[in-house]
Amino acid sequence: MQQSSSSSVTEFQQLWGSWTTLLNRLYDDPKVSQLMKTRIGLYLSSHPVAALAVLLFSAMAALPVGLFLTFALVITIMSAVGFVFFEMFLLFVGGLSLLCVLSGIALFSVMVSFIFNVFYVTISNILKPYYQHLTKGKERETSKLEEMQ
Repeated sequence: MQQSSSSSVTEFQQLWGSWTTLLNRLYDDPKVSQLMKTRIGLYLSSHPVAALAVLLFSAMAALPVGLFLTFALVITIMSAVGFVFFEMFLLFVGGLSLLCVLSGIALFSVMVSFIFNVFYVTISNILKPYYQHLTKGKERETSKLEEMQ
């Protein structure tokens, strides 16, 4: 029993020694020594319970904060890509609508022009017998122009 307790004491001393070596190496780092010289570093070195609480909070908060930042980044990228696709869809629908409207206007223009030409030919043929003196004057002018050439 005494041998197991002495071996556990020596194991504890070895563990304590390696822990101390690790802490000394950490304190020798220039960034850590610069941090430990600040007011917060001095406060945490004099209050080990608060330092442990800050360390645990920092370690435990790293995963949720990292997941949130990843989520925010993914959502931002998806939103930008989705906005581009939605904008392209709206431009496609708008272009298709414009094409349909312009085709309708062209068809309407051709139909109205055709109808007015039919009315013009029909009315001119109906009124030709009543206003022959106007058409004879035009024929005379046309024949005079032909003689001049």
